Amino acid sequence: MDVFLTGATGYIGGSVAHRLLRAGHRVTGLARTPEKAAALGRLGVEPVLGTLEDRELLIERARAADAVVNAADSDHRGAVEALVDALAGSGKPLLHTSGSSIVGTDSRGEASDEVFGEEILNEGSAWRPAADKRARVAIDRHVLAAADRAVRSVVLCNTMIYGHGRGLARDSVQIPALVRQARRSGTVRRIGPGRNIWSNVHVDDMADLYLLALEAAPAGSFYFVENGEASFADLADAIAASLGSDRAEPWPIDAAIAEWGRELAVFALGSNSRVRGERARTHLGWRPRALSALEWIRSELAVPPAADRDAPSAETRGR
Repeated sequence: MDVFLTGATGYIGGSVAHRLLRAGHRVTGLARTPEKAAALGRLGVEPVLGTLEDRELLIERARAADAVVNAADSDHRGAVEALVDALAGSGKPLLHTSGSSIVGTDSRGEASDEVFGEEILNEGSAWRPAADKRARVAIDRHVLAAADRAVRSVVLCNTMIYGHGRGLARDSVQIPALVRQARRSGTVRRIGPGRNIWSNVHVDDMADLYLLALEAAPAGSFYFVENGEASFADLADAIAASLGSDRAEPWPIDAAIAEWGRELAVFALGSNSRVRGERARTHLGWRPRALSALEWIRSELAVPPAADRDAPSAETRGR
């Protein structure tokens, strides 16, 4: 397939591009600057200069492609509307990237308060998003509703992603944020007691699911992208051990917000987001194979940022 990919220079999009290229697909990727475009070209991605604000460009490229993957911004309504309008009536695949903070609880480092009536959700669960996440959920629903306009629309709702990216961007969001703060301050910190739990998935397993969904997911499908879970206390302690520090220390939410901002502190690092990705396994035959998040931290975190990302790592050797 000829695949048009937004977010090609980012962590998720770059890793998806790498997987699609390995599978023999051709990838055209959106890039904001000539420098990023040149870097994409060196990776085998055909670059297109533009942004998510360029509605006509998005429509043109989407219509010219066999499939579209939106991995740029889960909250950009205008870009999603442009891509849906472009593909309406075509039957072509549109994969949209969401994130499981949409089911997050404002727990501030405490265990789940079960505000949804159940602690662990699957794709069939009923739940009510926090006010801050209603706009993102509305975008997800807009994508799913595109199935009624003859678009093979799919939402992939990623949990906490870990592992080194395969494209231009090496780092994900949550674990690297904890690591950067620890290296800068000399103290590994978690929010409150760290009893909050997030489901997670390795970036390579995530990219495998994007490929499966591109090739076989039916229209109107929603998938949680998940392969395990861990508490932030355990994650922070594993980081501390990998960095040669004592056990992690609790941090009050106000200090965490001052360091990371409200979105990252409250929703990404202080909340509970516990889901099970059942449909991907039963409907698409997805079989994650990478190390768990805690195993990855213990074995890979000490790898220096300048390390060759193409060298085989512990989670990919023998795969």
